[in-house]
Amino acid sequence: MDNEPIVLLSKRELEKMRQAGRLAAELLKYLEPMVKPGVSTLELNDAAEAWTQQHNAKSAPLGYHGFPKSICTSVNEVVCHGIPNAKQILRDGDIINIDVTPLLDGYHGDTSKTFFVGEPSPLARKLVEVTEECLWRGIKQVKPGARVGDIGAAIQEYAEAHGFSVVRDFVGHGVGRIFHTAPQIPHYGTRGKGKKLRSGMVFTIEPMINEGTWEVEVLADKWTAVTKDRKLSAQFEHTIAVTDDGVEILTLDSALVPTA
Repeated sequence: MDNEPIVLLSKRELEKMRQAGRLAAELLKYLEPMVKPGVSTLELNDAAEAWTQQHNAKSAPLGYHGFPKSICTSVNEVVCHGIPNAKQILRDGDIINIDVTPLLDGYHGDTSKTFFVGEPSPLARKLVEVTEECLWRGIKQVKPGARVGDIGAAIQEYAEAHGFSVVRDFVGHGVGRIFHTAPQIPHYGTRGKGKKLRSGMVFTIEPMINEGTWEVEVLADKWTAVTKDRKLSAQFEHTIAVTDDGVEILTLDSALVPTA
């Protein structure tokens, strides 16, 4: 992926990405009230698929390299790419990352969030809160002339300061008309290293932070990635654009976008 050319999006393409990004944010907001004990991950998937179709979009994950469902539902020790399942019933105290990517008018809106199911343990709450802050700290590094390593370093420093670890096997990625493309955005790294950021670049920042070891295993289904020690993992993701003077988050719910 990282040998591919980095595409700089035009103003017209950025507007398409804003529309796709807003739709992704609205889909997560739609699903949030359904995240409660007794609900299956397949119910979340089916609700997301119906909503996406109603909004004249497609679910990019469905059929992507053979992925069988419309969203990813990653519960507790699942790091990413969890497959929705009728037999997987959410329980009080679980945490679940829901990763959605609606494809609207040829452009991908990619975002994810980790939700609490009922009342989380203090450790689960801390992990999720630290992971969300990791995302914001990574985003704050983005501006023209900065380096990819600046993003990863900011995330790694904060996660490790709280005793958690950063997944190495999965990284952020360029996104636009293509679901996954250059550049790769590791969530660990060294300041001043890596590719230089330029206005018009669009990519995801999506730190996966683990309670224990950063190492992961992929299960027999070839998709579900779990922590090697089976301890908890959390993730948050936004799609962002590098602007002339900083950064624009493309996957914010419109209600959260400042008006001034």
